[in-house]
Amino acid sequence: MSQSGASSRLAGSPPLPGGSLLALLAPEPSPSPPSGTPSPGPPPALLEGDWEGREELRLRELEEARARAAQMEKTMRWWSDCTANWREKWSKVRAERNRAREEVRQLRHRLEALTKELASLRRDRDRDRDRDRPEERPPPPPASAGSPPADGAEGDTGPEQEPVRDVGTEVPQKAKELELMENILTSKQEESWEQRGPRASFSRQERSRLLWEDVSVVEEDATKVTALKLRLDESQKVLLKEREDKLALSKNIEKLEGELSQWKIKYEELNKNKQEVMKQLNILKEIHQDELGRISEDLEDELGARSSMDKKLAELRAEMERLQAENAAEWGRRERLETEKLNLERENKKLRAQIEDLEEVLARKRRQTASALDTDLKAIQAELFEKNKELADLKHIHTKLKKQYQEKMAELAHANRRVEQHEGEVKKLRLRVEELKKELAQAEDEV
Repeated sequence: MSQSGASSRLAGSPPLPGGSLLALLAPEPSPSPPSGTPSPGPPPALLEGDWEGREELRLRELEEARARAAQMEKTMRWWSDCTANWREKWSKVRAERNRAREEVRQLRHRLEALTKELASLRRDRDRDRDRDRPEERPPPPPASAGSPPADGAEGDTGPEQEPVRDVGTEVPQKAKELELMENILTSKQEESWEQRGPRASFSRQERSRLLWEDVSVVEEDATKVTALKLRLDESQKVLLKEREDKLALSKNIEKLEGELSQWKIKYEELNKNKQEVMKQLNILKEIHQDELGRISEDLEDELGARSSMDKKLAELRAEMERLQAENAAEWGRRERLETEKLNLERENKKLRAQIEDLEEVLARKRRQTASALDTDLKAIQAELFEKNKELADLKHIHTKLKKQYQEKMAELAHANRRVEQHEGEVKKLRLRVEELKKELAQAEDEV
């Protein structure tokens, strides 16, 4: 932008003639010519003021061009910082998106595992319910009045029928075994009492022996009943433990269902956050596309400015070629002036020799005759006056030509220096344009 502004200002400046352009391009005092002649005085005051004003204008334009170049560098740095910030934001958003995807994947796996576990627990619960359904048991046989151990066993098993209803298949088997044992005991007692009836007519010793046998049988049956009671107590403890396990499992199922609902809520929140992030990403993409469009427009402006600058460089190159042609013409004119100067010096020497000869002749004539001297002296003085006048005119013309020659040489030297400065600035601007192109290409690649 700075280069285009400078080139547009240079293109907009009015065209100047060759002498004024040389005067504008000469900021320093002119050096003395190589011939060794003294340098002329400074140019007129008007030319000095014009030079200073135009030189200040050119310096101001150069400062503006440098300021625009610095501003362009700042804008390029700002764009690079913006691209770096956008890249960092994109990386953060991408990392958050990947993290959210990973969390969603983990939550899905966990949800699948929980659903599988919940299904297995439900199957177990249904299986337990199927096992715990009440089964039809045969009614217990009526117990005789002479069997108190069996009655005690029934009294012990009576209130414990409730937990048997809520257990698996092992509990009904144990209850069936207990009932079977009670039936066996009652049948044995009935048989013993039946056998005891016909033996009433036995002797006393036989009755006592039979009584002891019955007592031993009853004691054996009592030990069996106590063993069965212990086994029943153990089965009741197992039933209580299984009931506690079932309660714990039901609580665990409820807890897992609560966690499952929480995970579903979190999954919905993550989906909402994902949608919001996608909306923000779309907004950021639109903003980025707008900025890329603005950058492309700026690049097109830069290309237009560069084309105008190339045109201005072509004009400056043509102007430099014209100045070189004028310089060659000035050098030819200088050589002609040098030859004229040498011819004038030779003529001056001849005139001085003639003056000396004339003075000698005049002295001789003075010595020879006074009358002839007066007439001759007047003629010689008139001739000498004319010769001196011609010599003064020639000297004046020589000094004027010398001044013009020195002015042209000074203007030519200043023009050469100015052309070299312009060429250096053009090279610097070209290098800067190439660097800005590279930075812009790098910025576009990074974007």
